[in-house]
Amino acid sequence: MMTYDAVAIGEFLIDFTPGGTSPAGNPLFERNAGGAPVNVLAALARLGKRTAFIGKVGNDPFGHFLQDTLRQEGIDDKGLVFTDHAHTTMAFVHLGEGGERSFHFCRQPGADEALAFEEIDASLLGGARVFHFGSVSMTSEPSRGATLAAVREAKARGAWITYDPNWRPALWQDNQHAKQAMEEGLKEADVVKVSEEELFFLTGADGLEAGAQLLMERFPVKLLLVTLGAEGSYYRTRTAEGRAASYPVAPVDTTAAGDGFMGAFIYALLENDRPVPEWTDGELRQALAFANAGGALATTRRGAIASLADHGEIEKLVKGEPIPD
Repeated sequence: MMTYDAVAIGEFLIDFTPGGTSPAGNPLFERNAGGAPVNVLAALARLGKRTAFIGKVGNDPFGHFLQDTLRQEGIDDKGLVFTDHAHTTMAFVHLGEGGERSFHFCRQPGADEALAFEEIDASLLGGARVFHFGSVSMTSEPSRGATLAAVREAKARGAWITYDPNWRPALWQDNQHAKQAMEEGLKEADVVKVSEEELFFLTGADGLEAGAQLLMERFPVKLLLVTLGAEGSYYRTRTAEGRAASYPVAPVDTTAAGDGFMGAFIYALLENDRPVPEWTDGELRQALAFANAGGALATTRRGAIASLADHGEIEKLVKGEPIPD
């Protein structure tokens, strides 16, 4: 059985990102591959790790484009399933000041929601060092049940579980529905990455440290990572907490910032090759510095996968060397 450094399950979709205006003055949108789990795998593949994806797309031109994207990025596509009964999911990305993005989803339903556990290649659940997932695939059945069953099976077979709740309010029936599903993921995860907004949503706390403490008390998470945008990131384990500064960059599109961060951190996790509770404070800070650089660089280019950095770029930013345009 083939082994993988990381396997991820979840949504794989088309991001239509702003691409200027037509001669008639109408907005143009550029087709890009999107979906947080795949972005994380692409970040890891750029860093030399062996990866595979589990998910479902439509048997349509967009779905086949997404399969081609996996292959181009060096991500194993044996877990990609096609359906004739739903279209490939689409998201229109709108960019505001500082590259901040908002989304409009075409997903009623989307092919990604139709993945059933019986369609998952079992060899991908037993051959992963790290198994990664998010909450977007838990918005509806059967993908919600398939995601949780896959996570539990991979965990039982020895994988380290990483999780990004990745809250997208427009995809949920209501906030209560979102919170309940996101908490199911928190019950399974070893490493969790959230934004400040997601931390406050999940805990109701009105301070970073208080929210982190509450989440760690309620769930069996071994390491909590909180991304703080331009302020860097925060970590908390059962015995320690700390921060790592970000890097000065000129952001143009923040679409893949969190995924660039997560991919780079999982790379550090794989390179360390020891359970997080055994890491020193210095090792945690070094891993966060590397992850912060991966996230920062992803904001300097448009698109998601296209914006992800390689190892040399990340190391240069960490060392304070100039990054080529």
